Amino acid sequence: MTRELLIGTYTERLPHVDGHAEGVLSARFDGDRLSEPVVAARVQNPSWLAVAPGGGAVYAVSETEPDGRVVAFARSADGALTELGSVSSGGPAPAHLVMHPSRPLLVAGTYGGGTVSVFALQDDGSLGERTAFVQHEGAGPDLSRQDAPHVHQLSIDPVTGDVVVVDLGLGEVRWYALTDDGRLTLRPDATVVLGSAGPRHLAFDADGRHAVVVNELDSSVDVLRREADRFVRVQSTTTRADGAEGANTPAAVCVSASGRTVLVSNRGDDTIAVFAFDRDAARLSLVDVVGVGGRTPRDLVISPEGDRVLAACQDSDEVTVFAFDDAARTLRPVSRASVPTPVRLAFA
Repeated sequence: MTRELLIGTYTERLPHVDGHAEGVLSARFDGDRLSEPVVAARVQNPSWLAVAPGGGAVYAVSETEPDGRVVAFARSADGALTELGSVSSGGPAPAHLVMHPSRPLLVAGTYGGGTVSVFALQDDGSLGERTAFVQHEGAGPDLSRQDAPHVHQLSIDPVTGDVVVVDLGLGEVRWYALTDDGRLTLRPDATVVLGSAGPRHLAFDADGRHAVVVNELDSSVDVLRREADRFVRVQSTTTRADGAEGANTPAAVCVSASGRTVLVSNRGDDTIAVFAFDRDAARLSLVDVVGVGGRTPRDLVISPEGDRVLAACQDSDEVTVFAFDDAARTLRPVSRASVPTPVRLAFA
């Protein structure tokens, strides 16, 4: 089956990236190869995208300073994107968006501002009122990277519907209860402190009993286990191969639908770490470290069919494709496609 892949990018040179794309990109993926991408929408630094269930709406951050934006698009049956409007992200350098799976709400987080905003969504997919705004305060233990709050990723707890906020600057993963009117209430008892590890992204296992957090600052990955109404950290292990040297900052983490395999991208080593996950023991075991085939892998995505993994190699301007065997926990290179400054990969 051929599917549309939407690609978030950087469009300008920033301290951490030489962006030179033209906006949100779109390409066709036939299961092995990616077509030449085309510009689907011209947005400044659309580094993260969220696609509505059914694909009828698409949302992009505009990662800019001093104030970022969140942009909404209607997506037609042929894949064309029509802008529906934009709103302030609530702070500089928005880094992430997530849609609530069962409520018409979009949550946005800013890396530069350390803020979280919740927006109501209209029937046509456009952005309505801001129903919640939270400003994180404080700093983490590593003042070279954690001198202020830096919200890096958001997700929705599949069991409780809570909004889960990964703040790299504070070194914390926070759970917020979401009220009926779209407000956020911090659950301080449910906060997981990871400190100088630098939590960046979190992925839930489909069983809802476990979550996996990748840490940017110490190249580690943690297993969190649900105990009653909160999560506890039960394991931390490295994302790097034995003997790996030099600077490395992990970026993405994903869990296969079966829960058997966890994948982590390593920027610096330029690898994908492949872990076996034992649900009963709540433990990860590193089984392989595979060269990603490009430089600075940001996002990883498992295809809807579950048999391919795609990696966005930001600094080598390409998306690499791997055949993925979840049962054997293996990755085999299949193809690579030229894509300018790819950051986020999302199937529409």
